[in-house]
Amino acid sequence: MKWEDIDYHAKEWVKEAGDKIRLSFEKTLNIETKSNPNDLVTNIDKEIEQFFIDKIRGVYPDHKIMGEEGFGDELKSHEGIVWLIDPIDGTMNFIHQQRNFAISIGIYENGIGRIGLIYDVAHNELYNAIRGKGAYLNGKPLPLLKETTVKESIIALNATWVMENHRIDHTLMIPLVRDARGTRSYGTAALEMVFVATGRVDAYLSMRLSPWDFAAGAVIVEELGGIVTNLKGEKLDFLSMDTLFAAKPGLHQQILNDYLKGGKY
Repeated sequence: MKWEDIDYHAKEWVKEAGDKIRLSFEKTLNIETKSNPNDLVTNIDKEIEQFFIDKIRGVYPDHKIMGEEGFGDELKSHEGIVWLIDPIDGTMNFIHQQRNFAISIGIYENGIGRIGLIYDVAHNELYNAIRGKGAYLNGKPLPLLKETTVKESIIALNATWVMENHRIDHTLMIPLVRDARGTRSYGTAALEMVFVATGRVDAYLSMRLSPWDFAAGAVIVEELGGIVTNLKGEKLDFLSMDTLFAAKPGLHQQILNDYLKGGKY
């Protein structure tokens, strides 16, 4: 299997999809809700996912596809080569801001991440990695991540998790927020993961994400020496929803040991 060939095709398709999304900025969106009034999907999300599926099936008919909008395959395992696609990660931002959203594609072989591509459409920034070949931003190599500490760190974390909620004991997160240099929230898991990869933030935590939200980012962050697990420090499940914790080396272990241990996630 020539991963460079797959990467080449994926990049071409991502850029073409980005052009389609930019053209949509002038059009009226058809907006629908999914699981709740704030879980939004547009006609563009659906069209872009179908675009990728048509391209993949045309060139790689034996590959499987897991997509957010449900046009892919029903998967019970990650056997073989699987594309995990989020056509627009950060749909609410896309609708309200026309920025702070991304196309996210992770390509896995038997459960191992081989290729990750995240395209920040509004800023024309393509982040990509091939396992063992480094990670890049618009073709320029990204440096390996360096160790840091909580007190020196900016943590990407949604404010919801520091308020009383039904998913976790919110008091667990308060000491982390208090001790960190600062916190940020961007509303798009894909971009928050590449912000970890580029050092714009030092760690990213989320309580509930789907595989297509973190599949691409995990490849990119790990290629640069970052650590990606769930909040228990366990390997991620790429078939179902899970918590997510991506961080620089050293910092990941410090947060896990000093702040997250004993929590129920």
